[in-house]
Amino acid sequence: MEDPPRPPESAAAPFWRPLGDGRAECGICPRRCRLRPGQRGYCRIRGYQDGAVALLAYGRTTGVQVDPIEKKPLFHFLPGTAALSFGSAGCNLGCRFCQNWNLSRSRAPESALARAAPESLARLARERGCRSVAFTYNDPVIFHEYAVDTAQACHAMGVATVAVSAGYQCPEPREAFYRHMDAANIDLKGFTDAFYRRLCGARLQPVLETLQFIRRHTRTWLEITTLVIPGENDSPAELDALTAWIAGQLGVDVPLHFSAFHPDWLMQDTPPTPPATLREARRIARSNGLRYVYVGNVRDLEGSSTWCHGCGSLLIERDGYRLGAWRLTPQGACAQCGAPCPGVFGQLPPPSQPQPCFFQAPP
Repeated sequence: MEDPPRPPESAAAPFWRPLGDGRAECGICPRRCRLRPGQRGYCRIRGYQDGAVALLAYGRTTGVQVDPIEKKPLFHFLPGTAALSFGSAGCNLGCRFCQNWNLSRSRAPESALARAAPESLARLARERGCRSVAFTYNDPVIFHEYAVDTAQACHAMGVATVAVSAGYQCPEPREAFYRHMDAANIDLKGFTDAFYRRLCGARLQPVLETLQFIRRHTRTWLEITTLVIPGENDSPAELDALTAWIAGQLGVDVPLHFSAFHPDWLMQDTPPTPPATLREARRIARSNGLRYVYVGNVRDLEGSSTWCHGCGSLLIERDGYRLGAWRLTPQGACAQCGAPCPGVFGQLPPPSQPQPCFFQAPP
């Protein structure tokens, strides 16, 4: 990645407007930061300079890493393949439980980041055998122009793109952004506005609108993650409401991941999520009709594997990020009963490759 980053066609971000009083309003997310010349937004990497709101960290990254796609987490999008993961710095949310707070709350971050042009990231992904590039570590919403240019470079080289995001976007940039994304995992952090206000410094409704937009108006493959935090968003009533909304508004085939909380940042006195809470969340979700509900950040063979919604057979076995038995047909259907399993599965494991089975258990 020696080549210097190519700047966007315009140094100015397209989603902003002058206010007529010397300030400008950023329109990338619902915060709509109103900035004076030289001032940065809440995200810390977008600012008002040279008469326009601009992305100040274009072409700069915290570095890259090759990850299993399951780590995003994405379980129904090219399972078993590698993703080249990269991000920038800053964030447009202020989650008290952030696990990347050293990046998300960094000040003037672009001076400390490595340079990486969109084309070099796409080329590196192909050289490393990665089927996709994942925009992660911090929210790609705030480095919109850099992510979109990288996505276009990836598609030109036959590499897919994945967005890992909290979904806190305004409608116009949201439409422009997901035009270039092949898959997304959106954090639905809770299901009350009070939770979002108190623990994230944000609002719930824009996230719900992003989920509905992706599902109803794009071809982007969608999965959802909810970090289950003891005493905050883990009540049976809230989990019931959240999963009923997903089933009713997005459909029963959208995979949902319940992840265990670990103490971090400003919530180090909150205990980790008990595995029993995650299993109960999964039970509630399945009782509301969701077909693909997963448990993460703890070892749970049953809760991390994919099961046929038709006959209950094991389809894709997982132990952490490691795949075991694979019982999908080349058409992505259950080998036992023929029921389709929704997703983007690409090339299946070679028939000559032995497929171990970690366990045998009913779903």
